[in-house]
Amino acid sequence: MRKFAKYYIITLILEIMFRKTIAFIGAVAAVASLWAADPYKVTMPLGADYDGAMVYIRNFDTGADIDSTLVAEGAAVFRGTMDEPVPARLIIDGQPGPMFILEPGSMSFNGRSAFGSPLNDAFAAALDSLRAIGANYNAAPDDNARQAIIDRYNQFQIDLMNANLDNPIGYFMLVQNAADMPNEQIKETMAKSPLLANSKRVTNIIAMNERKAATGVGSKYVDFDIDGQKLSDYVGKDGKYLLVDFWASWCGPCIRQTAVIKDLYKKYADKLNVLGVAVWDEPDATRRAIESHGLTWPCILNAQSVPTDLYGITGIPCIMLIAPDGTIVSRDKQSEELCADVAKYLE
Repeated sequence: MRKFAKYYIITLILEIMFRKTIAFIGAVAAVASLWAADPYKVTMPLGADYDGAMVYIRNFDTGADIDSTLVAEGAAVFRGTMDEPVPARLIIDGQPGPMFILEPGSMSFNGRSAFGSPLNDAFAAALDSLRAIGANYNAAPDDNARQAIIDRYNQFQIDLMNANLDNPIGYFMLVQNAADMPNEQIKETMAKSPLLANSKRVTNIIAMNERKAATGVGSKYVDFDIDGQKLSDYVGKDGKYLLVDFWASWCGPCIRQTAVIKDLYKKYADKLNVLGVAVWDEPDATRRAIESHGLTWPCILNAQSVPTDLYGITGIPCIMLIAPDGTIVSRDKQSEELCADVAKYLE
């Protein structure tokens, strides 16, 4: 159930189509491969409050900026030419925006979903299918029925990935699922497609999986130093357990987990310390979030990707519980599961 919930949240980024639509997407991709140096137009409605802000189109795989523009009259509008579709992301006033496929044609956004071009329209259509899957899951009469839906859901992802290994849809599907795939399976999938074989991000995921395995439950924590602040300054302090929250101000699930952490911090004040580590975020934005959400524990600012690279963290929030002797006793748990782990060791 937890795995399904994870997929359900992130599918606004990578939306899944029903089996009957997979062939359609493959056909769209075949047409897309014929384009060469064709024009594109990308329009991102943002509102007048963003006028004057800088917005970038960034290659999601390499991190290279493809195009940039200033917001005017409430919208960021890009125009250019390209040879082939590219997995992309908007960076809006320094913050990560929606992912999409930059391709020839005219694209706009409805919330976090792009539409108006062939591949992006396929993703937009997939959202309806995803909602139907979610509705079936919530209405399922028992655990067996829910598991059957999970199995069907996961199989759609695999089918969609395998049908589109030579285009950004297959790329996005591999990126979404790679953190839960054995590295050997990832490598086998990459070998089937030049697009995937040359992927910087997927190669990094393989390395991140290795680091995650090396810093899992039962392992000793790995120290890091951010502007003179070390994790080791907090581990075992006063003989207490340490709850480490890797988070960012722009991350909605991170903010929701702060309420859980507040309760744990209050309940186990005599046995538990809490440390925030702000990753992938700007220090001023982190400070504002700390103040607005009333976070009273210390926080290491501007850690960026230093700790996430060390620990193989591919998504946040990532919350760890470290024993006084430096052993990681819980990792990647949230809400009720996090509370249960903390209670297991502190009660």
